[in-house]
Amino acid sequence: MRLLIFGLGYSAGVIAARLAPHGWRIAATTRDGRGDTIGFDDADRVAFEAKEATHILSSVPPGPDGDAVLNAYGDVLGGARLSYLSSTGVYGDAGGGWVDESAPIRGRRAGRNAADAAWLARGARVFRLPGIYGPGRSPIERVMAGEAHRTGIAGQVFSRIHVEDLAAGVIAGLDAPAGAYNLSDDFPCAQDDVMTFAARLMNLPPPPIVPLEALSPAARAFHAENRRVANGKARRALNWRPVFADYRLGLRALKAITRPAIASSAPIAASADQR
Repeated sequence: MRLLIFGLGYSAGVIAARLAPHGWRIAATTRDGRGDTIGFDDADRVAFEAKEATHILSSVPPGPDGDAVLNAYGDVLGGARLSYLSSTGVYGDAGGGWVDESAPIRGRRAGRNAADAAWLARGARVFRLPGIYGPGRSPIERVMAGEAHRTGIAGQVFSRIHVEDLAAGVIAGLDAPAGAYNLSDDFPCAQDDVMTFAARLMNLPPPPIVPLEALSPAARAFHAENRRVANGKARRALNWRPVFADYRLGLRALKAITRPAIASSAPIAASADQR
């Protein structure tokens, strides 16, 4: 089995690391071709790998000009089985209600909505992801670095996914029927609850409350949406279950591997657009 990954970022790196010991040949692009990866603009090499691949996975988010992978290499994707890491942001604000794959696409980011639809139209398996956390990118690092905050907003909930559960879901779906799949944990909740629990785990006081109007425009836009993400389709169709079914399980596992000496320099938790 040969997998070509467009965009070897945080999540795709975990997917590749899981597959490599099982005989998969992995080729991957990065912007600059660092290490053993392929430069995204190396058209000849990318075309060769795309032709040889049995599976192709893109984790590249859309830019101002649309989906860079489809724009540059849409005509060489060939007969490989396609997968795409999308975002549950395509659902937009649901007023705190549940959304599944049948929910309308009305997210505020037109580029993301269009990319999601374009990959579906090509017969891809489109994995819609909420906030991603894992080793080095979790609320634990944020509270230890003094970068965490609460908003005090009542009634607002979000879903999230541990990167290992994300990888397991994508791998389970590589040969699944084409279509959209939500990968999320089982316990949508307020971001304030997650930050408070992370601080308690590390024997720290709860992070301060920062008013919404004091946050960055991007953060304010994030908090303007409120939804619970249902993962029932992935459970049924992919026979997948999140090991870290809620944030408490995930953060307790991360606490066991956290190294306080480097916590202050670790990157913060990633959203689905920062994979």
